Amino acid sequence: MGKMPSHYACGVFTFLSVCLISLLLTPPCDGGKILVVPVDGSHWINMKILIEELHARGHSITVIRASTSWYITEKSPLYTSITIPLFPPLESFFDEFLQRHMKAQRERASALTFFKLTKEFLTMISEAHVLSSKMVTQIFDDENMVKKLLDAQYDVVLTDPAIATGVVLAKYLKLPMVLNVRWVTSGEGHFVIAPSPLSYIPVPGSGLTDKMSIIQRVKNIFFHSIIIFQQKVMVGPSYDAICDKYIEGGCDIISLLQEADIWLFRTDFVFDFPRPTMPNVIYIGGFQCKPAQALPTDLEDFVQSAGEHGVIIMTLGTLVNALPSDIADEIASVFAKMPQKVIWRHIGKRPSTVGNNTLLVNWMPQKDLLGHPQTKVFVAHGGTNGVQEAIYHGVPVLGIPLFFDQYDNLLRLQERGASKIIELADVNGKSFEQGLKEVLHQASYRQNMQRLSRLHKDQPIPPMEHAIFWLEYVMRHKGAPHLRTEAYRMPWYSYYCLDVLLVLLTAVTVLLLSTLAMFRFLCCRRKREKIKSKQH
Repeated sequence: MGKMPSHYACGVFTFLSVCLISLLLTPPCDGGKILVVPVDGSHWINMKILIEELHARGHSITVIRASTSWYITEKSPLYTSITIPLFPPLESFFDEFLQRHMKAQRERASALTFFKLTKEFLTMISEAHVLSSKMVTQIFDDENMVKKLLDAQYDVVLTDPAIATGVVLAKYLKLPMVLNVRWVTSGEGHFVIAPSPLSYIPVPGSGLTDKMSIIQRVKNIFFHSIIIFQQKVMVGPSYDAICDKYIEGGCDIISLLQEADIWLFRTDFVFDFPRPTMPNVIYIGGFQCKPAQALPTDLEDFVQSAGEHGVIIMTLGTLVNALPSDIADEIASVFAKMPQKVIWRHIGKRPSTVGNNTLLVNWMPQKDLLGHPQTKVFVAHGGTNGVQEAIYHGVPVLGIPLFFDQYDNLLRLQERGASKIIELADVNGKSFEQGLKEVLHQASYRQNMQRLSRLHKDQPIPPMEHAIFWLEYVMRHKGAPHLRTEAYRMPWYSYYCLDVLLVLLTAVTVLLLSTLAMFRFLCCRRKREKIKSKQH
């Protein structure tokens, strides 16, 4: 056998070395089987980022989607999908609601407007949950589908509990459950799982902070009563019938949520107000944030053309394409007067007052623009993703909240001096220009936001690593029941110790009555003795 050429031997050695190093650097992973039940729209953006990371680590992923989904594609290299027929599409509910909601917001503030907006919101939420319950029923009534899900032998269900499809499905399949959560069927997730004193924890929608006067605490309790009404009357009945029919022993959505093994909570206490929590709540706020990548060449050229003045970027998120035309015209006229360049995600009719310094786009690389050193201000609606990306990159926000949690998100930044809020009813050329110049030229806004950015990044473990660890932890250990509180098994009167209070009151009452009876007996006895002594 001839001698191997030295250059060939060297090449083989190099190849083997690279393979060995790659194996050593790749973390060991036993791929699990994960059933994902997401919520469409902007919630899917968060879920997809988790799915990408799980796929990269070798896990097999199946996604349940509605046939009318407008974000979740049927075919993907990341996952296998199971499509459930669903009509009408959820998108139509949101579109109609948002248009009515923005119109109502622009009316003069009054109790009538408030109740009108609340009614619209509760009706829309109720309709969404009715559709969700129909989707669950379709799954359970399809014997082949149920067999397929059982035979797959999934390790865990990963679901977004803003819609309870996945929560009920995990219970039915008797699988461990991990929640990718900030919102549940009845509002903010903490209120379901953790002690939530209303004296200093603001209820979503109240527009309050953790510093409340007595009048504000009354308002806070009022908003909490709306949430209870929403759960008991508008949401719960949609799922109760399913629980009674398909789940052995029955159930209710709140108890199912409380049975979840891990809550991956899309917030942290750099952003949110401090509050009590639980050991199975894992905070992953900003897990989707990454260092900025290079912009496309044409966009980079436009940004650099701004010079020392920098760039303003504006977007209203994934659900809102454009503001009412008269407001859009006024905002465009303000932008046209600014020395900065402006990149504005705007779909629909082009504002008549757009200046030469403003670039209208159908889509923008938001993360990369926020991370660009030329970006000075982020004009935004206050969605959770955008707010956390602004914190990560240290860009101050001029907020125009439109619906849902957006005002509360922006309020948290405003309380920390990193944002200014202009409500939709107050938006006009003058107010928008004043607000924009204030955030641009008062250095405290940028300084405060950059401080929040430093705090957010100063963590021992990146949020994404934290999220993946706990997901895999649940798969390794077939759940995490040791981290769950037993409170959810207790009736409400036991949770609040009302039964203990009743026992104590009964004991005190018996003691007092016994003491009173004793004194009465002694007094009567002495009186009788006195009467007898007088007679003798």
